Amino acid sequence: MRMEIGEEEGRELLGAAREAIEYHFEFGEAPSSLKGVDLDKYSEPRGVFVTLKRNGQLRGCIGFPLPVFPLGIAVAKSACAAAFEDYRFPSLTRGELDEVEIELSILSVPGKVEVASPEEYLQKIKVGRDGLIIRCMGQTGLLLPQVPVELGWGVREYLEGLCNKAGLQKDAWKEAGAEIEAFTARIFSEGK
Repeated sequence: MRMEIGEEEGRELLGAAREAIEYHFEFGEAPSSLKGVDLDKYSEPRGVFVTLKRNGQLRGCIGFPLPVFPLGIAVAKSACAAAFEDYRFPSLTRGELDEVEIELSILSVPGKVEVASPEEYLQKIKVGRDGLIIRCMGQTGLLLPQVPVELGWGVREYLEGLCNKAGLQKDAWKEAGAEIEAFTARIFSEGK
């Protein structure tokens, strides 16, 4: 039976993400245990992404789309990776940590969006509900469900943005070999 992640657990996991980044500053790696959070409580494997924002702008976002690690460990690893390994940004500095807002997305297991023709994606995908993964021509891209909402995209723009994220042409979602998977996310934010 899947553990329900409510507001209390979300706040605790946000604290774990912040504590993991602080631990990394001290020891140069993600922690396997934390003082403020019992990671064993979150032993069920879950997909998760940690997003860092500074002044409302993306500052790092990394995670695991599939449930390959226990949730507590996945949060700690993702937080450290978002802070120090996102190739789009320099490593987070200690001075920035107090200015960063942490957002946590706990994912459902992705499932293939079944369609008879690519145009059906426009009816089956719901902006704000569905996170998407595309696999096409050896490339993969993922966008969390909050991304198209934040950018004001409709479904077509969402699919084009997903292709762009994967390094594909914007209409690659129409290719015969393209596979799109959808997932949902429970989102928690420090709300700074």
